[in-house]
Amino acid sequence: MTTHSQAITLAWTGASGAPYGLRLLECLLASNHTVYLLISSAARVVLATEHGLQLSSQPQAAQQQLVKQFNCDPSKLIVCGKEEWFSPVASGSAAPKKMVVCPCSAGSVAAIAHGMSDNLIERAADVVLKERGQLLLVVRETPFSTLHLENMHKLSQMGVTIMPAAPGFYHQPKSIDDLVDFMVARILDHLGIEQGLVPRWGYDQR
Repeated sequence: MTTHSQAITLAWTGASGAPYGLRLLECLLASNHTVYLLISSAARVVLATEHGLQLSSQPQAAQQQLVKQFNCDPSKLIVCGKEEWFSPVASGSAAPKKMVVCPCSAGSVAAIAHGMSDNLIERAADVVLKERGQLLLVVRETPFSTLHLENMHKLSQMGVTIMPAAPGFYHQPKSIDDLVDFMVARILDHLGIEQGLVPRWGYDQR
């Protein structure tokens, strides 16, 4: 059986930044974690627009598409429907203790901050919060309104890690992939997962 320490919940929402979510999923699967993947309807639109990936709205079909794309063990990727309330991620007794929303829209930030739980993404985040787990939100929006900042501040006070999709440049990126890897590397660091995507400041400088 999958234990909490072996599993991570990953959610894709309708914010711009599909490459971040896809690359993170690839790295989590490569690290031999079981991933519960939650995909909003808006996220599928973004995937098609930014990456040309026409992902099925049917969880099983979407799972098959992604397993083929990443050539991973099918048992390591579980795609859940947006109202699949019997999914393990919907219950504190079974949900993974770690969750990343990447990319995370400002609307998702607001819904999570106020405990809306109107869909499985919001409910899964609510579960991680109530169980005192680790929740990372990779927010992609600019500029931030006062309301956005207030919602992020509220979540930060609850222990949520707010990680705006703001890659650095000190690793001298040569491509968009290098910028994507910078953000994914920081996410993996916070999850405690070994990564070698970018050199570390002060240690592996080019």
